This record gives sequence, structure tokens and C-alpha cells, in this order.
Amino acid sequence: MLHGQLILHGEDQQQIANLARELVRNANAKAVFVVDSNGHLMSEAGESAAIDSTSLASLAAGCVAATGGLAQVIGEDEFPTHYHQGQRDHLHISLIGQQIILVVIFDDRSSLGLVRLRVKKTSAEIARVLEEIEKKTANEVESGRSPFAEITDADIDNLFAD
Repeated sequence: MLHGQLILHGEDQQQIANLARELVRNANAKAVFVVDSNGHLMSEAGESAAIDSTSLASLAAGCVAATGGLAQVIGEDEFPTHYHQGQRDHLHISLIGQQIILVVIFDDRSSLGLVRLRVKKTSAEIARVLEEIEKKTANEVESGRSPFAEITDADIDNLFAD
């Protein structure tokens, strides 16, 4: 699951965005962010306007990478779930597969138990959607229908030539 680059089309992005909005609603969360393991924001939902989502995405990816290193030091494969409790807001960070990070921000209007329950269901749904996207991407690449199929190394070199 999720070994190469994914090509997200509009309908794929919309599916992920719908799942994020549904999680905000069902978990009574403040905001939800779907991030790839490189720290790129894929989707956000909820009360996210006051949050620097680019920084959040990058830092969440760094957090997952760092705790992955800690896990290896003590002989674990991974710590797939992280919880950070603040005075007002709390973060629940979970790894979906090896490439997707789900970040949920919630406060006292919700509970850790409810968030964990809803994240478990949503994570399975996001994993299913991403598997479908991966299959579509593989089919597009194999059939030459990829939007990147006609781009050559020379084209890239010319683009960045001085």
C-alpha cells in the first residue's frame, strides 16, 4: 500500500476532503488535517483559518519521523498514534499506512475516547480511498495516460537551465 507517488485528481481530493469534514463533525473536533509523510498538506477541514497549516503539516511530519526513530531505538516498528494534551487544545496524530498522517485538533467539547474511535473509522476509509488512488495511478502510468508521461529529463533540464 502506498509505495510510490500518487496522482490526485479533483474527485480524489474531494473524497479526502469529505472524510476530513465528516471527522470534524463526528468527533466534535476543531480541525482535521490530512498530511503526507513529506509534510505536504493534502486536505484540511474545520476551524483551520487561524492555524498556519503549512507549518502544522511540516511539523506533524517531523514529529512522526522523530517518534519513528525513537520507536526503532527501543525495538518497536513504529508509534502509529501520538497524543499531545494542552491546556485548551489537544492534538491526536495518527499514521495511515506509511505515507499519510491524520492530525485532529480538539478541545474539551470532545474527548480523547471519541476522537480515537472516530479516527479509527476514518483512517480505514482514507486508507481505502488511497488504495484506490494508488491503483488508478499505477494504471495511468502503465497505460501512458499519466499527465507526466510525456515529460522527459531534457524537458526538466531545459526548464531549470540558466
